[in-house]
Amino acid sequence: MTLHTQFVTLGMMFAGGLALGVLFDLYRVLSGQLKLPSWLKAVCDLLYWFIGTLVVFKLLYESNRGEVRPFIFLGLGMGIIVYFLLFSRPVVRVIVFMIRVVLTTLWIGKRMIEIFIITPIIWTYRLLMIFLGFLTATAIFLYKIVLQLLYPVWKLLKWLIRPLIARLRLAVPAWVKRTGQSIAAWFRRLF
Repeated sequence: MTLHTQFVTLGMMFAGGLALGVLFDLYRVLSGQLKLPSWLKAVCDLLYWFIGTLVVFKLLYESNRGEVRPFIFLGLGMGIIVYFLLFSRPVVRVIVFMIRVVLTTLWIGKRMIEIFIITPIIWTYRLLMIFLGFLTATAIFLYKIVLQLLYPVWKLLKWLIRPLIARLRLAVPAWVKRTGQSIAAWFRRLF
């Protein structure tokens, strides 16, 4: 392994340490903001280490075909230390800002859906119910007026038909009357 390859590998491992720091801050801020349950944090820990391992080995393979040397760990450690000393706070602020932007965008989208879709549907429904209520009240009012207007005609008709009904009652056999009375009694008990 040449000296140039070793410096390239050291630089790649330094970048890998920076990448591990960024991934860790991203994971830490997201898990804090999302308030993950403890079992899901364990799964995310495993996922973090899996992704971090893939990143480091990909960088190591690209720089020196995957040869592990002691200076590799030195490069990783230096990258992590430099990241946490210089870049951690700004990266956390950027991550928190991006989370706020996403949450604000989601809130604005939700409000736009409420204002432009849900609220018009609710108002249309309410107006339809008011209109149907008005039609129902008008129909009931007209029905009562018609009943009041037809009441004298009904009384007259009842008075004219009374002799005919009396003759029909005499013509109906007794067993039909009893059957009709028992059916009427049964309906009264049922309802």
